[in-house]
Amino acid sequence: MRRLALLAAIVVAAPAWAIDYLSVAEPAPMYDAPSQKAKPLFAIAAGTPVESVVVLEGWVKVRDPKGDLAWMEKRSLSQQRTAIVKADRAQVYAQADEKSPLVFEAAKDVVLEFVEPGPLGWARVKHRDGQSGFIKASQVWGL
Repeated sequence: MRRLALLAAIVVAAPAWAIDYLSVAEPAPMYDAPSQKAKPLFAIAAGTPVESVVVLEGWVKVRDPKGDLAWMEKRSLSQQRTAIVKADRAQVYAQADEKSPLVFEAAKDVVLEFVEPGPLGWARVKHRDGQSGFIKASQVWGL
């Protein structure tokens, strides 16, 4: 009975463990603290996926695809999800199956729009030129 209660607690708490990915809506400065008076560290490009780590009064501490942590204004972020290719070349297939036809390949650091989750380990993505298909989640960051 205790195991069942523990399992139920884990299942209920699981959404709290979910990683919250967003994308950068417009080019934006990244700061070392949550203030425009803080030291600017670098600029981040529009469309880049980021992981939300901490939210604080109009500011979000984010992790970028390189693993860097910095603060940015919440208004510079979008709920529209994107993913960035982390493999040297990522294959996008017509179906969530490596045996299905290859739709296109994307080079490292190409940003793709996240369309919807696919079967376990896959996601449907769309390239800015309109082509879409399924990519292995292990080939991108931001899902």
